Amino acid sequence: MSALRVVVVDDQAVIRGGLRMIVDNEADLTTVGEAADGAEAMRVVAAATPDVVLMDVRMPGMDGIEATRRILAADGPAPAVLVLTTFEDDEYVFGALRAGASGFLLKDATPDVLVAAIRAVAAGDALVDPAVTRRLVERWAELEEHSSPAPPPEPAGGLTEREREILTGLARGRTNRQLAYELVVSEATVKTHVSHLLLKLGVRSRVQAVILAYELGMVRPGDTRDITWN
Repeated sequence: MSALRVVVVDDQAVIRGGLRMIVDNEADLTTVGEAADGAEAMRVVAAATPDVVLMDVRMPGMDGIEATRRILAADGPAPAVLVLTTFEDDEYVFGALRAGASGFLLKDATPDVLVAAIRAVAAGDALVDPAVTRRLVERWAELEEHSSPAPPPEPAGGLTEREREILTGLARGRTNRQLAYELVVSEATVKTHVSHLLLKLGVRSRVQAVILAYELGMVRPGDTRDITWN
């Protein structure tokens, strides 16, 4: 059985080197190319035809989300894309998934977790860090294709109007600073609302809150400009 072919994309050479070392240390994995930005990633992927792309998010020029979108829209067999970031910026998760990425992982994951993730996405599994299951990811994809949201059940029905505004903002990819500006409140107030929101929804992260919002039909998928509450 041939080794899984991996392309590493990151604007920092040290990180690329570290990722290459982890990949090449496994008998069933091999690095077949590197890129420092999204545009270069497209060229390297086209030439190397990898099975998996480890894709950084924040890069100069074309970012990882746009590069993912273009790579997966190109003709020919498409690689699985595992999006990596050093930031717990949960708004990137849906951007990555909308672009067609198979997984989302923080760069502080251990080598064993990273290697397992590469194998998982290469096998066709969806993987989102830290705790979003494949079932939710698949359900989100179904909602993207067939948007017919039902009235949100509890605990969603117990949210205040402001908490709904916060959740809508999170679904649009807003940061705490952006939400504070738009709602004319302090960032501390936004953080408090987010904490209450997570507690009411019974989730541990913003990622899970946003995915739950789509899962429950609380917001309409695919519209980042004017998400509508039911």
